[in-house]
Amino acid sequence: MGDKANAHPGAAGRATAADHPASVRNVVLVGHSGSGKTTLVEALALTAGAVNRAGRVEDGGTVSDYDEIEHRQQRSVQLSLVPVEWDGYKINLLDTPGYADFVGELRAGLRAADAALFVVSASDGVDGSTRMVWEECAAVGMPRAIVITHLEAARADFEEMTRICAQAFGGDDPDAVLPLYLPLRAPQGPDGHAPVTGLTGLLSQKLFDYSSGERKESEPGEDLLPGIEDARNRLIEGIISESEDETLMDRYLGGEEIDFKTLVQDLERAVARGVFHPVLAAAPAADGARQGLGTVELLELITGGFPTPFEHPTPGVTTIDGKPRDIKACDTEGPLVAEVVKTASDPYVGRISLVRVFSGTLRPDVTVHVSGHGLADRGHEDHDVDERIGALSAPFGKQQRSLSHCIAGDLACVAKLSRAETGDTLSAKDDPLLMEPWEMPDPLLPLAIQAHSKADEDKLSQGLARLVAEDPTMRLEQNQDTHQVVLWCLGEAHADVALERLRSRYGVQVDVVPHRVSLRETFADTSTGRGRHVKQSGGHGQFAICEIEVEPLPGGSGIEFVDKVVGGAVPRQFIPSVEKGVRAQAAKGVATGHQLIDVRVTLLDGKAHSVDSSDAAFQTAGALALREAAADARIHLLEPVAEVSVLVGDDYVGAVMSDLSGRRGRVLGTEQTNGGRTLIKAEVPEIEIGRYAVDLRSLSHGTARFSRSYARHEPMPPQIAERIREEARVAS
Repeated sequence: MGDKANAHPGAAGRATAADHPASVRNVVLVGHSGSGKTTLVEALALTAGAVNRAGRVEDGGTVSDYDEIEHRQQRSVQLSLVPVEWDGYKINLLDTPGYADFVGELRAGLRAADAALFVVSASDGVDGSTRMVWEECAAVGMPRAIVITHLEAARADFEEMTRICAQAFGGDDPDAVLPLYLPLRAPQGPDGHAPVTGLTGLLSQKLFDYSSGERKESEPGEDLLPGIEDARNRLIEGIISESEDETLMDRYLGGEEIDFKTLVQDLERAVARGVFHPVLAAAPAADGARQGLGTVELLELITGGFPTPFEHPTPGVTTIDGKPRDIKACDTEGPLVAEVVKTASDPYVGRISLVRVFSGTLRPDVTVHVSGHGLADRGHEDHDVDERIGALSAPFGKQQRSLSHCIAGDLACVAKLSRAETGDTLSAKDDPLLMEPWEMPDPLLPLAIQAHSKADEDKLSQGLARLVAEDPTMRLEQNQDTHQVVLWCLGEAHADVALERLRSRYGVQVDVVPHRVSLRETFADTSTGRGRHVKQSGGHGQFAICEIEVEPLPGGSGIEFVDKVVGGAVPRQFIPSVEKGVRAQAAKGVATGHQLIDVRVTLLDGKAHSVDSSDAAFQTAGALALREAAADARIHLLEPVAEVSVLVGDDYVGAVMSDLSGRRGRVLGTEQTNGGRTLIKAEVPEIEIGRYAVDLRSLSHGTARFSRSYARHEPMPPQIAERIREEARVAS
């Protein structure tokens, strides 16, 4: 960032154990799918000397996107860590997927990082989901810089894209987003294309030429200086306006020349504080080249302008019983507090946990306490266990390079933690602690599955357990009403990857079946029924007769049983038997096989036999009476209704509200929020929003998000209810 002009010729690149937090930089790369994040990571690794040619590690393979599923899907689907060394610093580059379905991996990367590089394609611009992530980072004050890629594309315009970024990310202060360098283009060729061959440093007024495949510094020609003067002046004013030295602006406006070193120091402080966001350009190295355009400048920005782990406050920490603990940020000698930010399975090594250490020092062959709390609703049981740390390593492509330790502020992979899941806390065995979990997106796309064969059925539960242990954005549901196994995912691509992992990693083949919602039945009007269970087949027979009345109750009342028998027609000891039979039949349903709710069942009369009556006989009679009452009554089929909240950009409010109405939704109201968005609240039948996670993304171009919660059951429209009844008759 300080225009050091080849200050570092390229380190060995082999990430070792960091010795001090001040020498560590944790950087997450953020951007939409196809923006060039993975290519940029590989270009930075090449420049740092970690690979021998673009994207290849010394012993073969790529440094990122090495998973077979990623190759098949042709996109990143998981968080990848690529550690490199540059100028005495260890840089942990966290490459995140850009597709919205894998936002859980992005959130994990944000948790592990101390700063973010937002990668924007010059040919595609800034999408809505990237803006939303920027706002998340802004809310917590995370330092951010912007890297513009794909400058080789036709009609790519760095200046115009910088303006778009300032408009999208600058908020009320567009001068908080300004370029540090301007691309230098070669003369136009016969095809009209003018490739970018170098950069001009606005602060240093130096030219950095990459046309030879390696950065070379020179003085720009006199013809270039007038073209950069306006941009340079604006950059200097932007830096000074964020300076902690309040006299600097007055001195600058008074005509004083501010020296280069002061400007660089103020720039670095402004970037680290998250109040100034420099824009840079980058491109991968050409074949045979050692440095990609802008990669040296990016590495200088990361090491000089991005904060150390000391400046990252430790997330909230408590004891296991919930008492707050004050943990000093990044204290290598403090109590051990580390977090599993990602869990993966390797066919040879087994489970591998990517861990960020926030306090203390993690060492191999030490027993630690593993705590996981707060995700029981997603199929993750709370757990507190002691486990022995296996080998520590730094990932590099498919290889794992051994580490002797991992200090506070650094990241490492831990092998064979059999119980640790993503989001779990690692702490000392004799001082167990728990970190406040990071926010997880709620999976809202249901995927109902069943084992393909008996052999798959035996392996299914274990495979699903391992799948949700790796991915806390996935929720496993064993629906007791529909008897379906449901994986709740973030989108179709997320579901596809889950199925692929079940098949390829865990050897489980499953079939996807239509997802069913939990319907209910109730009586529309009052009805009576007589249950007669009389049998004689040698020995003791069976004798029980009961007469009941069934009447509807308000929603949410459940099943109410009332005894109005007089004269002992049904002996007292058998009245609970009738109730048990009624409730058992209600649970099975009386018309379409769905649970009966919200009725009052009154036992009016009955008959018993001194010898042949029994508990079982009266249970059967109670069930028969309820079925007979249902046969003569109108039965309403009830469907679950969800309360839905949709946060959407103002441009798409009309389309979203129209779509909700088409789903039989009732809009309850709208509320204006910050950032040009509107919160829409509506009630929608759950049967209509099974694929809403996919449809809303398409409708809003990825800029909307929604939440849902159960409101109540209410009667279905007659035509839909009749279709369900017909399907039930065919199935039976």
